[in-house]
Amino acid sequence: MIDEKYITNRIKQLCEKKKMSMYALSKKSGISQSSLSNLMKRRSAPSFFTLDKICDGLGITMAQFFSSDGRILDITEEQREVLQIWDSLTDQQKQAVKIYVRGMRLE
Repeated sequence: MIDEKYITNRIKQLCEKKKMSMYALSKKSGISQSSLSNLMKRRSAPSFFTLDKICDGLGITMAQFFSSDGRILDITEEQREVLQIWDSLTDQQKQAVKIYVRGMRLE
């Protein structure tokens, strides 16, 4: 069964995996640093919308958040490979890739 501690522990785990501080998560998710800090200290369950923002800040889906093995769900091996490469990029490199891919769609 998933409880409040699972959610806060999972947030910490994902931040550590991505080498992201709570401050960085706050900035990327749009959740104030104090709100995020209170959530983590009280180990309380966030609302659906708050958790969705946290997942956006972490660059994952909610399905990935709750995935027990950390795998990306329902994608091909080729897509998985691209996403594994994506995870190793810096924020600046990710921005460059997004610009490039958007340009490709316009052709």
